[in-house]
Amino acid sequence: QVQLVESGGGLVQAGGSLRLSCAASGNIFSIAAMGWYRQAPGKQRELVAAITSAGSTNYADSVKGRFTISGDNAKNTASLQMNSLKPEDTAVYYCNADIISIGTYGKYRHTSWGQGTQVTVSS
Repeated sequence: QVQLVESGGGLVQAGGSLRLSCAASGNIFSIAAMGWYRQAPGKQRELVAAITSAGSTNYADSVKGRFTISGDNAKNTASLQMNSLKPEDTAVYYCNADIISIGTYGKYRHTSWGQGTQVTVSS
């Protein structure tokens, strides 16, 4: 059992900033990667940013240069710093983690999702 808890969402004006945080807990041997996804009304969920345990990152083209993802391996956390926010960034943002857990017969790999946090950018 693994739980991801997100925080930091809210309402902000265009051009403003928000910082989202995600903390993973539970049956965690290690985390291979963590990422942030978002889903706007009427749209498919899309990858925003991801980071591996080694520190490699990747971003959606729409947020590159504005958003920065960071992680702390020791704390099993990840953050998303969002700057120069635009109305089109409005969405529910979800934390995701690629996790290695330990079961009765050894390690297994699985994905866990957070509950989502609302980000609203007004014009």
